[in-house]
Amino acid sequence: MHGMRRRGLSVTAQQPSEEKLAKLRQALEDYAEGAVRNPLIDHEAEEAKADVRARALRLLDERARSRHELHERLVKLEFAEPVIEDVLDDLTGVGLINDEAFATEWVRQRHARRGKSARALNQELIRKGIAPAIREQALEQIDDDDEEEMAWKLAVKKAKSIKHVPEDRAERDKALRRIVGVLARRGFNGGMSLNLARRALDERCEELGTA
Repeated sequence: MHGMRRRGLSVTAQQPSEEKLAKLRQALEDYAEGAVRNPLIDHEAEEAKADVRARALRLLDERARSRHELHERLVKLEFAEPVIEDVLDDLTGVGLINDEAFATEWVRQRHARRGKSARALNQELIRKGIAPAIREQALEQIDDDDEEEMAWKLAVKKAKSIKHVPEDRAERDKALRRIVGVLARRGFNGGMSLNLARRALDERCEELGTA
């Protein structure tokens, strides 16, 4: 997933757009009108779906979610599994559930705003039930240069918290561990993290020494 060429992936906002919500409501209204005219429609089944659909829409109003996330939340609310699947199929059909768009935007935002590495983001997408092929495509937004640049920014930022040049080896190692820890918590490669942390610490010490 690292080193792969960057693709021009479309960006979809985490919050569902008004256009999407309007599209869904219109589709549901059209369906309801058709159900009234069609005596073969199972009205009892449609009533069961209505409750699940309303709850799913409230969850989507809060933020975009993967299909797996919605499924898990609806199961916890003790809705019937077959009804949940039917509703999720409906929402997928009108574009309110789109795991590809969700994963792409999740990676873009979490890398840019939280400084998360591709490895950490991959684990997050796994927990959200995103399929391997979709995860790989979304993570192609991040290449090796992106990873190193983000890690370096984080290392420099943490090094700025050091207020004086370490007096001995023990104090220096302590400062170094703090910088490495910031990068490790975001899932960056250990070897790269150590090298960048040393470089950031050296630059900070030089800065302090000439201040």
